[in-house]
Amino acid sequence: MRQDRGEPDDDDDLGRPGEPVQDPLLRAVPGRHPEPDAGALSKRFTGHDLAATGTTAAGEKRRGVLGWLQLLGPGLITGASDDDPSGIGTYSQVGSRFGYSLLWTSLFTFPLMAAVQELCARVALHTGVGMATALRRRFPTWLVGVCIVALFAANTINAGADLGAIAAGGSLLTRNAIPPLWLVAPVGALIVGLQLFLSYGAIFKIFKWLTLALFAYVATGVLVHPDVRQVVYSTLVPQLRFDRDYIGALVALLGTTISPYLFFWQASSEVDEMRAAGKRTEAERRGVNRSELRRARTDIVVGMLFSNLVMFFIMVTAATVLHAHGKTDVESAEQAAQALAPLAGQWSFVLFAVGMIGTGLLAMPILTGSAAYAVRDFLGLKGALSDKPSYRPTFYAIMVISTVIGVALNLVGIDTMRALYLTAIINGMVAPPILILIVVLGSDRDVMAGRTSGRLSKALTWATVGLMCAAAAGLIITQVAS
Repeated sequence: MRQDRGEPDDDDDLGRPGEPVQDPLLRAVPGRHPEPDAGALSKRFTGHDLAATGTTAAGEKRRGVLGWLQLLGPGLITGASDDDPSGIGTYSQVGSRFGYSLLWTSLFTFPLMAAVQELCARVALHTGVGMATALRRRFPTWLVGVCIVALFAANTINAGADLGAIAAGGSLLTRNAIPPLWLVAPVGALIVGLQLFLSYGAIFKIFKWLTLALFAYVATGVLVHPDVRQVVYSTLVPQLRFDRDYIGALVALLGTTISPYLFFWQASSEVDEMRAAGKRTEAERRGVNRSELRRARTDIVVGMLFSNLVMFFIMVTAATVLHAHGKTDVESAEQAAQALAPLAGQWSFVLFAVGMIGTGLLAMPILTGSAAYAVRDFLGLKGALSDKPSYRPTFYAIMVISTVIGVALNLVGIDTMRALYLTAIINGMVAPPILILIVVLGSDRDVMAGRTSGRLSKALTWATVGLMCAAAAGLIITQVAS
């Protein structure tokens, strides 16, 4: 299909000796020399983020536990990033406001999330290109363009909310001696610095241990002895209410778990791993065998299971500790931290703050990075997190712009916890139209050939579309009717 549009089949991001400058910003700077040759760039490229996931560019296999862990990569990181501050804030507020009544979403969204992310990975593994590129070739440019603009806006708002949450976590560690607003700009500068001078693999290595604080919710959920019968019933039997707050909570939960930025991040991560393994042209990356699909599916299932497990216990903990004791409206980080008091006592604020900071610092590069990947693919540009900023400044400029806008959004004084919740709702409204295009793409034989979605994949992904569309429509109707 690419040749039919007159596009070159070779999209090697590493360049060749003597090639003209490809990056728009470099072309705009007078006196710049051609980009470095493939040899120079490959030294940076082979040091890709894969060290963070346990895989190797050489593709060597290990035995035992290390061999099993080697299967885990983009799916695990995607699952971990899904429990970002927006997720923590949303789950905490839903648990405190509605008790156990929405626990069923953690069980029902697991197969839906896994099916959607598997589809995104399969599209990338088979076509050899990112999601925006695959969509642009299949659908009208204007339609995909609208989706990319919506994605960029949603990601930027999400990034702004997560920035505010990281700042709130830092303020909480000082017992509010330093106001959160004072920390927003420094945190934004820190994140930009990390993005420009460290690979995501290095960021993952540095901050992944902070996310272990999320397991405190698992421990607390057990320690507080929730009503087991009620928990089981609420998990297995969906409870539906057609009122504005309940439908809004459902949209928020769906939006923060099946987020549009994860679709593009999953696909781009798979393509980057293939590039790092030596498949630097689209022709070399096209096609996926069964063993590669099994690896991707295992990775995704583990990542989504981790994400939903944390989601479940945050809601159980908040419902048991807060809702059951009449605290049904979490309006601040301090109040949200009280959910961990049965485990950490007076130090619960530390656990909560560390969890918010760790997940926020891990999620920020994914939020701004997925936006940059989507814009890059749509505009036909080059660049990846594995490239140095000096080689692909346009790609990194998109990330910086998203971060700067996120900082500016915090300066208007929006409450952090409310912003996290509203961000989840926005994602829930943006995801359905993008997901419809992806599901249609996955069933197109002209694009996917023998790797089109099977019956189970179609059933789960269309069920996801139906549920998210129904929830979004229900929210609009209840808002208008109220």
